[in-house]
Amino acid sequence: MKDFFKYVFATVVGIVISTVVLAIIFTVVIFGALSSIGDEKPVEVKNNSVLYIDLDQAITERTPTNSLAGLPIIGGSDVKGIGFYDLIKALKAAKTDDKIDCIYLNVSAPNAGMATMLEVRNALLDFKESKKPIIAYSEVYSQGAYYLASVANKVYLNPQGALEFKGFSSELTFFKGALDKLGVEAQIIRVGNYKSAVEPFINTKMSDYNRQQVTAYVNGLYQTFLQGISQTRKISTDSLALLANDYKIQQPKDALAYRMVDGLRYKDEVLDELKTITGKNKKENITSIPLNKYAQKLPASTSGSSSQVAVIYANGDIVGGEGSDEQIGSERISRAIRKARLDDDIKAIVLRVNSGGGSALASDVIWREIVLSKKVKPVIASFGDVAASGGYYIGCAADSIFVQPNTITGSIGVFGIIPNFQNLLNNKLGITFDGVKTGQYADIMSTNRPLTPGERFIIQNDVNHVYDSFITRVADGRKKTKAQVDSIGGGHVWTGSDAVKIGLADRLGSFNDAIKAAAKKAKLSDYQIVEYPEKIDPWKSFITEAKDNAHVYFAKKEFGENYLLYKQMQKAIVNSGIQARMDYEIKIK
Repeated sequence: MKDFFKYVFATVVGIVISTVVLAIIFTVVIFGALSSIGDEKPVEVKNNSVLYIDLDQAITERTPTNSLAGLPIIGGSDVKGIGFYDLIKALKAAKTDDKIDCIYLNVSAPNAGMATMLEVRNALLDFKESKKPIIAYSEVYSQGAYYLASVANKVYLNPQGALEFKGFSSELTFFKGALDKLGVEAQIIRVGNYKSAVEPFINTKMSDYNRQQVTAYVNGLYQTFLQGISQTRKISTDSLALLANDYKIQQPKDALAYRMVDGLRYKDEVLDELKTITGKNKKENITSIPLNKYAQKLPASTSGSSSQVAVIYANGDIVGGEGSDEQIGSERISRAIRKARLDDDIKAIVLRVNSGGGSALASDVIWREIVLSKKVKPVIASFGDVAASGGYYIGCAADSIFVQPNTITGSIGVFGIIPNFQNLLNNKLGITFDGVKTGQYADIMSTNRPLTPGERFIIQNDVNHVYDSFITRVADGRKKTKAQVDSIGGGHVWTGSDAVKIGLADRLGSFNDAIKAAAKKAKLSDYQIVEYPEKIDPWKSFITEAKDNAHVYFAKKEFGENYLLYKQMQKAIVNSGIQARMDYEIKIK
């Protein structure tokens, strides 16, 4: 018995000591992060500086403010990022900054969507009007990286590197075979032949409708890609398409031979060229400043006017409640719109949408605030990489909608998925259910049995009602009949260029164009830009999201490149209510 108590005591002491040690380590890490924040030095730009732009970082809608971002698990992502609008403002400032002599562009695999890359690319083109050179160098260029780098005055590739140029592909993953083996049936209720968000759960390949629309928008994205490169590299789009189709760029020497790059150089040779541009001799160090730090030094506003244009960022999945900086919470976003509407200093609103949709109910809550705001001040919508399904719903009432040619939009349709686990639970696991109910539909959403015909009829009516509300909102906002909207709806996905042609959007234009249009409609010549909603405090995020961050961290470690598939399956399982959601997450390879 003595030995028993001795071992128990030793175990308890061990646990206490371990807990104390972990607490000390945790405290040291947190205070280290805090002290580093306080020790940051003011940003100084020296004469003859090179603006160093790393475009392999995450280019997000807004620059992250999470001071714990460097701490994996508890702090969130350890990947740095910058908001695309902050990036664009920094490039605009550098264009007229006498201390900036040139740009050194480093990019191999950008973490951004196609429309965001177009915004950045256009900002780089605008910088070039200053006659200051842009030098791009990389050991490896992905297609997206080359799309950005092709803006540069000189594009250099490592002599042993690689330049990917093969055309676009879009691959969908289908889960039906796995569900069949598990004994799970996905019961689908939807409106629209093109609403293919449900297809991975009921098909083993693309439907004809889906293949038609995917082919159309992938080709549309590809044409924008080729046209941009053709413009700056002075190579015809037909020639570029042939190079990709025949896979001509296999070795660095091929890239040089076909004028895709200006030289094959090692980094030291590129640095020597930067020294020459900035008036340094080869023994001197280059004076440079990273773009992220340069953006930090810029003033929030250069206007002294009290008049304001509010930019409201709607980024991520649309959900009920507060959401987060990476989600569009109906409460948080509608409150931000309402605040902008009631503020007399705010003369116009720009709704910046980057979302594939989500909850139909949450979308309608946000739509309502846009409608009320439009009655008292101009509301302009700017669509980013994706503004589809619920993402289109929340913006359709705006006075005007701006898109990029490679924005993905439309997908006007709704669906619901009710899984049936009966076969899995009863026949494979031996789990059965029994119970009582007071009415035949009391357990209408039960997942341990198939839907009855009566239940399916009720749910289909509900989905039809939501779809009718959706096309009614669009018809009212776009000044069309419901029949016209239905003819281009049905879940059909469109590129921004096509959306303008069919009347789902008004103009091809950048985020800045949308802001200028809002100011013009409000008759403003001088104004400040204010951003909503307020970013979530890093410490609040740390407290509330540490557990979720840990789950994401370990899931990414476990699944690697397949994390996206895991996330898609997770969404299908946890999403409740009728969804106005984009068919899938588009990742062009």
